[in-house]
Amino acid sequence: MPNAADSFPKVANGLSHAMIRSIFLVILLATSVAVTRAAEPPNVVLVAIDDLNDWVGCLGGHPQVQTPQIDKLAARGVNFTNAHCQAPICNPSRISMLLGKLPSTTGHYFLAPGFRDVDVTRDAVTMFQHFRAGGYRAESMGKIFHGPADAASFDHVQRSRGLRRPPGKTEKLRYRVPGSHPAWDWGQVDFADEDQRDYHTAAWAAKRIPELAKRDEPFLMAIGFHLPHVPIYASKKWFDLYPLETLVMPPVPRGDLDDVPPIAVQLSLNPTAPRYEWMKDNGEDKHAVQAYLASISFVDHLVGMVTDSIAAAGLDDNTIVVLFSDHGFHLGEKNKWAKRSLWQRTTRVPLIVAGPGIAGGADCDAPVGLIDVYPTLVESCRLPVPEGLDGHSLDGLLKDAASPWEHPAICTFGPGNHSVHSRHYHYIRYRDGSEELYDHRTDRDEHRNLAGDPKLAAIIAEHRQWVPADDAPMVPGSRGSDSPLYGEAEGLQKAMKRGK
Repeated sequence: MPNAADSFPKVANGLSHAMIRSIFLVILLATSVAVTRAAEPPNVVLVAIDDLNDWVGCLGGHPQVQTPQIDKLAARGVNFTNAHCQAPICNPSRISMLLGKLPSTTGHYFLAPGFRDVDVTRDAVTMFQHFRAGGYRAESMGKIFHGPADAASFDHVQRSRGLRRPPGKTEKLRYRVPGSHPAWDWGQVDFADEDQRDYHTAAWAAKRIPELAKRDEPFLMAIGFHLPHVPIYASKKWFDLYPLETLVMPPVPRGDLDDVPPIAVQLSLNPTAPRYEWMKDNGEDKHAVQAYLASISFVDHLVGMVTDSIAAAGLDDNTIVVLFSDHGFHLGEKNKWAKRSLWQRTTRVPLIVAGPGIAGGADCDAPVGLIDVYPTLVESCRLPVPEGLDGHSLDGLLKDAASPWEHPAICTFGPGNHSVHSRHYHYIRYRDGSEELYDHRTDRDEHRNLAGDPKLAAIIAEHRQWVPADDAPMVPGSRGSDSPLYGEAEGLQKAMKRGK
């Protein structure tokens, strides 16, 4: 009698033994590739967006803003809904993030000088240098540092090209106040998106990413978009998304500054920006908001070009993407335009982290800062942690957005002026001892200063303890506060005369 095994058919359920072996080998190979890729250090792509506040779909900052690409990135990563910059202007914010140190540690508070220009930080090691020392290739294009790219930080810096202004025109489009800052303008332009400087940056990154993927070493790419920083120009395609007649304007209650200390108003005065009254009286507030929203949607499209390139190259499972802004921006709130304040409209920024091992589609309301990005990426990429970093790794929150987090988010504008964010409250203390307190559970737009409420004395005391105990002196050559508190009152007075 033949063995039952010998008479077993060579085809079972339509699959031959050879086919079964082939399928098994494919599965084994795929598993091996996945394990190998998981063991490899991940690539990193940093996407910096200049002057972008929380007017992003996934942050809910404006009800009409359209940012499908940024929202898509947030859907596969962690969206930090309570993230804040460490300084409300470009230079000190970027220095803080890329050196991993607070302004109160370095003494860099304002637009100048650069960190390589003063002894205290001349030889500081940036995040990019640390990654290069760890075997990464670092490349960049666009605005990452305030001013020229730091040569020591990158293996290659692609030179920026493309238009920031309409070609052949010297006259501004809309903000034509005599003597006003040349960058302050907004409006619709008639040159193609493909001619814009930011488009060139996105196109280069999209082309370069798959090329870098073929190299033996992991890469860190940093790309910086200038918009929505002034001049705020975009094409008709993006303006059409936001018709003026249906545009929702940010709330600006009458007397909104009545309950804030005088020093808060002085600190936030900006001689280069339009006056709130001028914008209202001349009907330009709506046009500027429209331009800001249009430029955001344009940049969102460019973000999609970059993330689509990562996906097309098969790098989603081995590339960490970090999208952030250096600080926020006022568009009339608190009777103010531009940045340079400690109110939430300036401090709150987008911060999205997506990639391998990161919880997808999670919103995290822990108070975090841009200063936490450096230690986070170092840990995620399994590099040695440098000594002396002021930030904290977000690794636990990236795995579980509800993980415990005991740190506040600190923002500083000049020595002695500090903002402290917890999960629910925003506390501000100025150098003269004046204070503000806002409860974001009931007052997200910060219209009611609760600092004088005796029932909240314990809350104020709790937040006060997080204010930096010591402020480093301003580095030599500090300038660009644009505030009368720091000896720049003459420019302020001239600007106020222009804006009346």
